[in-house]
Amino acid sequence: MADKQGSADDSIVVAQAKTAEPREAADEIARQLAPARLAMAIVFVSPFYDPEVFIAELSARMPDLPIFGCTTAGELSPGGWDEDSVVAMGFTAADFVIAARPLFDLSTFRVDRGRAICTELHQEFRDRTEHWEPGQDAFGLLFIDGMCQREETIISAIYTALEDIPIVGGSAGDGLRFEKSWVFHGGKAHTDAAVLILIKTRLPFRLFKCDHFEPTETKMVVTEADIEHRIVKELNAEPAALEYSRAVGLSDTKLELFSFAAHPVLVRVGGSYYARSIQRTNPDGSLQFFCAIDEGMVLTVARERDPIDATSRALKDMTDELGEVSLFIGFECLLRRLDVEQHQLTREMSELYRRNRVIGFQTYGEQYRSMHVNQTLTGVAIGKRAVAPQ
Repeated sequence: MADKQGSADDSIVVAQAKTAEPREAADEIARQLAPARLAMAIVFVSPFYDPEVFIAELSARMPDLPIFGCTTAGELSPGGWDEDSVVAMGFTAADFVIAARPLFDLSTFRVDRGRAICTELHQEFRDRTEHWEPGQDAFGLLFIDGMCQREETIISAIYTALEDIPIVGGSAGDGLRFEKSWVFHGGKAHTDAAVLILIKTRLPFRLFKCDHFEPTETKMVVTEADIEHRIVKELNAEPAALEYSRAVGLSDTKLELFSFAAHPVLVRVGGSYYARSIQRTNPDGSLQFFCAIDEGMVLTVARERDPIDATSRALKDMTDELGEVSLFIGFECLLRRLDVEQHQLTREMSELYRRNRVIGFQTYGEQYRSMHVNQTLTGVAIGKRAVAPQ
């Protein structure tokens, strides 16, 4: 049984449960969130629990509260990195107003349909926030089925409809199984779906992203690919796995998830580099990616920096910018965690997250504004309220 975690100024109430059964976890989360008057709750649920049972039970206990979220590849809890738990955040009605929409049938998702849904959501959001005083900003959270392979298409449709509202989020996980992931909306767990939440707040906030890689001079060009399924067949006109192994200095017989975690590649977009991670080697020697790829794309081999130092600097920069941070809502790539574990820095990173109140989940991919990325920590730093709401 977990105790109520609270938050630095109670604008966001944080809860956690680690129990044997999903019904007990729902009881625990509902108990911890119940005292606050909330605009919504977000829950990140380990695949240790049956997601359909959990969300049905939690929604039955809090029937008037909008509840969103997804399954995870690990949880970012009040105590740091965690597994086999439920982490929840309750956003108080005094400081937040929200509007949300689900996106279903992602396997047949069309950009025009996505734009129509998001345009409708944007109008509802404007109607709900028109009485709020000017100058208060908005952001969006996006949770997507991590097995859908449609993140880039979805974020493209969203961005054309939402004007200047920035988006962050993550792709739902399934531990290390990569079989089935779920998102939550309307008291149910959905696959092949996403949920977009628009949020306006009285509190200061900043979006952020952090990785610990820098580009090298080594380049590879995608010369043959199955674009629809994110499969690279050839790099530099050579079998993809063999050429990748040569470029990063690995034996192709040792390629596994931990290898890919330690050796991501980077793509340059608009003057900045973004990580692109590989999920697995296929039997034919091709490479399955977590992000969209295209023929002619130039992949740059990455060099690692100290992950603790890079993350600490990013969190400090946000704290310096906001003056004081109440909470970091974080979405962290599973491969980032695996890489840190290989360097035997788990305790240090977990403690850094605990000390800075980084709450969220580990993902199969991260959204940052108009980009879908890998091996990155993205999120929103929430500052403290300057003046108590009237």
